[in-house]
Amino acid sequence: MPDVYRQEQMNQQQQQQQQMQQMQQQMEQQQMGALPVEQSYIENILRLNLGKDARVYMTFGNGGNQQSQVFEGRLEAAGRDHIIIVDDNTGRRYLLLMIYLDYVTFDEPLDYEYPFANEGEAGQQLVQYSPR
Repeated sequence: MPDVYRQEQMNQQQQQQQQMQQMQQQMEQQQMGALPVEQSYIENILRLNLGKDARVYMTFGNGGNQQSQVFEGRLEAAGRDHIIIVDDNTGRRYLLLMIYLDYVTFDEPLDYEYPFANEGEAGQQLVQYSPR
């Protein structure tokens, strides 16, 4: 009986060692081939500047039917695929799709920090996407 018990222990130890080696190899492969996590997305830059007045330039349509339009208002929110601005004079909110975004202008300095810190309130608002 002691031989059987000893054999089981050895098998368990070997399995644990193999699992540890596999995990180490996977981690090394991920580290070697991994690109840095990107945080310099438009949505993150906009999120750092919530509450500021902005002009959002957009182009709609395709081919010869393109129309450009400028939206002005206070930057209220920004997501991966949208921007929300509010016109403080009318209270009207605009949900604008990023796919139509040309560029955004501000009349005051931008809050822009690169690389972004992952601490504090601003760090919690930022989005990180793994490299493709």
